[in-house]
Amino acid sequence: MSWVGGKKALRDEIIARFPLQYERYIEVFGGGGWVLFHKQPSEFEVYNDFNPNLANLYRCVREHPDELISELTFVLNSRTDFEYIRSVLKSKAEIPDVRRAAYFYQVIRQSYASGLDSFGSQPHGMWSNFPIIRKACGRLQRVVVENKDFEKLIKQYDRPESLFYCDPPYYKTEDYYEDVGFCEKDHERLADALCGIQGKFLLSYNDCDRIRENYSRPGITIESTTRLSNIAQRYEGGKQYPELIIANYDTTDRSRSSKQMLLFEM
Repeated sequence: MSWVGGKKALRDEIIARFPLQYERYIEVFGGGGWVLFHKQPSEFEVYNDFNPNLANLYRCVREHPDELISELTFVLNSRTDFEYIRSVLKSKAEIPDVRRAAYFYQVIRQSYASGLDSFGSQPHGMWSNFPIIRKACGRLQRVVVENKDFEKLIKQYDRPESLFYCDPPYYKTEDYYEDVGFCEKDHERLADALCGIQGKFLLSYNDCDRIRENYSRPGITIESTTRLSNIAQRYEGGKQYPELIIANYDTTDRSRSSKQMLLFEM
């Protein structure tokens, strides 16, 4: 699903750095679920997002796909309808979960760059999403969907066999995300929470001095990489943005193992 800050451009690099052995996969800042839906299913998986509308949408996709599709069948692709639905969601009005999920999905699909803020002028055929919703329903059947603060979630699911993947709001870009309640101190709180776990974590961030300082600790690896920005491609083709991949384990194990297998298969 398209979502502000989504990891479509970086997901292969992220999964290639996952450890060879882990039993519990926890996506702490789930967003559009780009990594969750791209990876192979694990024995135990958790999707979490602090945005209650997003968590509700995923629960409805998993539990009520037919009702959700029914709500979306006659959606209008109009600015007036978009503004009305967005105002209903902003008002926190009590509406049934499936209808709220349909409203939120409509706002995601029709907003500019999936930012939830302004109407995108390009028409979007909602029917084309119905097969995706059904496929996502199947993938989510064994996934726990949570709507919790990241620190509480990490404490709840931390085990030696756990892998936490974190894609938090990037430093100094927190205002781009709606209903996340993420501020500057939370970047430090996240670093403290992750650096004290029993399990493993892999974290993607924007490259800046403050984040490097937060994770310059024993046993933590910080790797530089780059990614394409979908929005920037419209104005500056090929523009790359610097990113960090941070982990508390050796992220080269999987690639080394693949090379060894190829060697023995020759």
